[in-house]
Amino acid sequence: MTELLRGAIFHTAAGKLEAHWDGALLIRDGRIAYCGEYKPFPEAKSTDLRGGFLLPGLVDAHIHFPQLRIIGEFGRSLLDWLQEFALPEEARMADLAHARKIAEKFVNQLILHGTTTALVFGAHFAPATAALLESSRKLRIFSGLVLSDRGMRSDLLQTPENAYRASKELIARFPNYAVTPRFALSCSEAMLEMCQTLVREHPQVLVQTHLNEHPREVEEVARLFPWSRDYFSVYEKFGLARRAVMAHSVHSSEAELERMAAAGVAVAHCPASNAALGSGIFPLARHERARVRIALGTDVGAGTGFGVLKEALQAYLMQRVAREPMALDPGRLLYLATLAGAEALGVENETGSLEEGKSADIIYVRAPEGSALAAVLERAESAEQALSALIALAGVESVREVRVGGAVVSGGLGFFG
Repeated sequence: MTELLRGAIFHTAAGKLEAHWDGALLIRDGRIAYCGEYKPFPEAKSTDLRGGFLLPGLVDAHIHFPQLRIIGEFGRSLLDWLQEFALPEEARMADLAHARKIAEKFVNQLILHGTTTALVFGAHFAPATAALLESSRKLRIFSGLVLSDRGMRSDLLQTPENAYRASKELIARFPNYAVTPRFALSCSEAMLEMCQTLVREHPQVLVQTHLNEHPREVEEVARLFPWSRDYFSVYEKFGLARRAVMAHSVHSSEAELERMAAAGVAVAHCPASNAALGSGIFPLARHERARVRIALGTDVGAGTGFGVLKEALQAYLMQRVAREPMALDPGRLLYLATLAGAEALGVENETGSLEEGKSADIIYVRAPEGSALAAVLERAESAEQALSALIALAGVESVREVRVGGAVVSGGLGFFG
């Protein structure tokens, strides 16, 4: 099938904003055959979407599926928040019927907010993690069994032997797998050695974990691993820095950043979560100087919602008041919300921008009539002004259609089609 979508197009190719006010997006058999200024394609079914904006599907590089129901539990720092709110909710994933219900709601929320690709922390239970991956529909969800053998509630712990067997079974079933040690704080050396074995046996998998999120966490890791040079060296020792996405990196040292860049580690920057838990302000300028790759994560449920564009807004706001202030331009923010995440997950040749040959992973954003967004867009005279307005004001009510591989997917609330 060949289809032509006509409307304003914003995306980033090679990290730079490319805009077409009267653009054309030609989709042939689920892939992008043309993206540029409008011209007719007589053989294609044509859909006029002028008045709205075609963007790449958003990419969330760090989010927790079991934590959907605890968004907005404020007033705690990381370790207290985990014990009081996150871990009791995660223990409920032992009930497979409950896990399936949450998985469906979770995937729906991704779609409603325009997220088409996500790197997701699964559950501490293999059946619940499988339920998420089975519920992913057409979305590109990368996930894995969360691995811990100490420092958690007893009902969330696994032995390395049992975790190995369960992980192997999941890897065999699901190609988009991510080996997921929760963080060094909750993993013994034996569990980290098991993770290393999985990565050696299955070099196609991703690795996801947490790194240098909160000062108390960093201090505890140093106590538990007295031989370690720093937090990152724990993961280095066990070969977990390859194809790795590490969330937060708020308190990484210069030496760590240098080694992270050399290893190709990507950092999932989660500004709303960092603020909500009092973890600190992400030093983006330092990461940029060290050439560490950066993407965005919503970090639900410590984060404040599923909107990756809203996370881009939070990144802008936090960097304005960082120790080394930066004013991120709208093109850079769109890149962080799309192509940078695809690059972090190693799928940049498939998604993340609207370049020819890629999968047609697209969202159509249009301001509701009478909204503040509509009023601001009326005076936008440049692509940068319009994109800034979308990042500042476009919420779930503005996401009118979501496509993955050219096919419309529905979140079930009637915004699509």
